[in-house]
Amino acid sequence: MITFKDFQKLDIRIGKIVDIQDAQTNKPMFRMKIYFGDLGTKQTIAGIKGFYSKEELLNKKVAALVNLEPKRLGSELSECMVLAAVVGNDEKVVVLQPEKDIETGAKIY
Repeated sequence: MITFKDFQKLDIRIGKIVDIQDAQTNKPMFRMKIYFGDLGTKQTIAGIKGFYSKEELLNKKVAALVNLEPKRLGSELSECMVLAAVVGNDEKVVVLQPEKDIETGAKIY
């Protein structure tokens, strides 16, 4: 279990995917650039390539953890993490998106 104080350390924001390419990794991943308003643009490497096409994700707003320590995946740098749910026995991945149009960079509490 984490404490409420630990939870408050998480900075989860709404971002808009502004660029998406195939990542240079040994797994099916996308390299995405996500714009977070005043926070600017961050890059993420996400293992959702088998569940979404580039066209489905480009310009979509998504929830992402933005204060995660950067991590190198192969030669790629991931600076944030898109939030997703794993659904069903087939482990389908569903990216979390806001229900209504909301300002880019909005903080999730």
